[in-house]
Amino acid sequence: MFIVTLLTTPTERTLDGALVDNLRNAWGGGDVTWLAIDEAAEFPVPVMPDNRWDVWHDLQKACVDLIIQPAENRRKKMLLADMDSTMIRQECIDELATEAGVGARVADITARAMNGELDFEEALKERVGLLKGLDESIIDHVLDTRITHMPGGHTLVSTMKAHGAYAVLVSGGFTAFTARVAAALGFDENRANSLLVADGKLTGAPGLPILGKQAKIDALVEITTARGITESDVLAVGDGANDLGMLGRAGTGVALHAKPRVQEQCDIRINHGDLTALLFLQGYSRDEFVS
Repeated sequence: MFIVTLLTTPTERTLDGALVDNLRNAWGGGDVTWLAIDEAAEFPVPVMPDNRWDVWHDLQKACVDLIIQPAENRRKKMLLADMDSTMIRQECIDELATEAGVGARVADITARAMNGELDFEEALKERVGLLKGLDESIIDHVLDTRITHMPGGHTLVSTMKAHGAYAVLVSGGFTAFTARVAAALGFDENRANSLLVADGKLTGAPGLPILGKQAKIDALVEITTARGITESDVLAVGDGANDLGMLGRAGTGVALHAKPRVQEQCDIRINHGDLTALLFLQGYSRDEFVS
């Protein structure tokens, strides 16, 4: 048995009931459950539809996300989340680079690295090198003036934790940012890279070893083992190429507003919903959300 979930942007709330019913009928599905009126609905189907991706492409044009997944074990016991462009709207290193006057150059490297066109570790070293000499106090300035949370993040973490889940923020970014974001959103722990500082200024080098794609997989393995749960009990979310490892290993891996090469390799893609979409695909109704 599989569950089909349809959802749209929470600001527009334009999910058409007739569209949901027509798709349910075409696929021989069961009764429709509305998780949020005009925003999210689900229904069971006995088999995975052969035209799944054709329908997905059509629905994208209508600003509707389509997720189909096994009905079993949808509600997860652990959230493993990327930070940059996932739990926050920005890429922290790009914001620091803007303060250093090299914003455009660093943003270009970031975009290519996140799309899998560059080696992550080498790209990180190059970008951090361009920050050499930047005053350490700029980090707090960027956090206070440039960093904003992705809509739905606090509700996602709060709701999953209220139902017993453990929440981990794991980033190829920097601990100076993950510590603040994790505390604000309610994560239980965070892992990231460090920026080396000497005499109050960035040295232009990251701390070693660099936490990249493998480090996110390692976090998944280490934390599930320590907590006595399985990888199938994990919901992972990210947007960049360095997230693909954890997205592939987790029981539910979600590409959230992700880079094209990341979406190509993920079965669950959220392009129109916000972070509360990750609750809908676990079967939570909006009435169950903890804000």
